[in-house]
Amino acid sequence: MLRLHAPQVLGALVRRYGHFAEAEDSVQEALLAAARQWPAAGVPDNPRGWLIKVASRRLADQLRADEARRRREEAAARLTPRDGLAAPPPGESRAPSADDTLTLLFLCCHPALTPPAQIALTLRAVGGLTTAEAARALLLPEATAAQRISRAKAKIRDVPFRPPGPEDRDQRLAAVLQVLYLIFNEGYTATSGAALQRTDLAHEAIRLTRAVRALLPREGAVTGLLALMLLTQARSAARTGPHGELIPLDEQDRGRWDRAAIAEGTALVEEALSEGPAGPYQLQAAIAALHDEAARAEDTDWPQILALYDVLVSRAPDPMAELGRAVALAMAEGPEAGLAEVSRLERRSADGPADRQPGRHRLEAVRAHLLERSGDAVGARAAYQRAAQQTLSIPEARYLRMRAARLGP
Repeated sequence: MLRLHAPQVLGALVRRYGHFAEAEDSVQEALLAAARQWPAAGVPDNPRGWLIKVASRRLADQLRADEARRRREEAAARLTPRDGLAAPPPGESRAPSADDTLTLLFLCCHPALTPPAQIALTLRAVGGLTTAEAARALLLPEATAAQRISRAKAKIRDVPFRPPGPEDRDQRLAAVLQVLYLIFNEGYTATSGAALQRTDLAHEAIRLTRAVRALLPREGAVTGLLALMLLTQARSAARTGPHGELIPLDEQDRGRWDRAAIAEGTALVEEALSEGPAGPYQLQAAIAALHDEAARAEDTDWPQILALYDVLVSRAPDPMAELGRAVALAMAEGPEAGLAEVSRLERRSADGPADRQPGRHRLEAVRAHLLERSGDAVGARAAYQRAAQQTLSIPEARYLRMRAARLGP
């Protein structure tokens, strides 16, 4: 519950006061107060309103302690409607345009920040990821991610919120969508910890994407991203066994897939592809739809998936998309073709920048899978073991070690 309310409370304070860093500190204090008081006193009827009230008081006290900050607070108050902090009654929903989390989302993607800073800050403030999790989501060293977040907070410290205008809408929307996608990915496959999935993050990413689409219903990229999330999340119930163990796509019980989500996602894919040139989210959603429409793993239309990956990597080169293409190539033309592509990607990434390198354990896991399919049990076992050593996800490591053990000593 606290994870859900935190970005909404922070968005409300930033709308009212500005002072991003100070508002974030006040929200953390309010969350600590809630963690101490609610177990004994009970959760209030309007928990978000309670948190906003407590955080607002603490932030106001802090601002009043400094004359310069007091003047900035008054200026922000004159620019913000009086009801900016009004929380809705329990059970009453708010329009997407009034969603404080959405407000915070677009603020974090302010044009004063570079795109990498926008993404890092939003992952931390809106997605609730730790700095280490944000770093792994961005394929960056933790120190680099921490530096980006710190600089971004300092840069927007005194920036008043304003809705995106025509001159910067596309840039800010692109950053918003990338952030939502990264948050969803962290929820669907956690980069560390004992659980394979963090459903709260995945559901929050879907909720926010629905809110963005309500504001921009004819934007193909937004529709495509929502379709991609729904089609991917539809498989979540079948991805783990009774003890939390990972179950790969080709071994999942497809009867456990969420058919309602698949139907909605498939309809959204068709709509997204009709709204203009297909971008990366529309293409990835189309790939996900082909997986979900196959009644059995062996019915998957791999040649069509490979064709979509060819278009995807030509229009929007990305390390993970290129690795996905290597898998599709192997499934369509044989494991040797896939292994040659993996080796090519590895050679290229070794000489390239950090943001052009896919997660090392994922590359090793794909190599292991393709080596196993080619009959090289010794090489596959070694690659599975390397992948298990490199991942920070306990379920992934357990699964990779199990695959290695099945291949013998």
